[in-house]
Amino acid sequence: MTDRLLTTAQAAELLGTWETSGERFPRRLIAERRIAYVKVGHHVRIPASAVDAFIAERTVQPVTARRRPLRKVA
Repeated sequence: MTDRLLTTAQAAELLGTWETSGERFPRRLIAERRIAYVKVGHHVRIPASAVDAFIAERTVQPVTARRRPLRKVA
């Protein structure tokens, strides 16, 4: 199992939050235990598969509802 370990900055880039919040969003996910992470000494690393899983869990699929015909007014 060779999963790439990302820094919080790299995880923010993958999540698309680097420009707006920098490292804050991935760090908040870690603090709230909403994403898996690894402690390497005093460094915190996020497995790339955890970022992919986080995105996959929160992906909303479009709804394909049938449109009902309009009713005629009498």
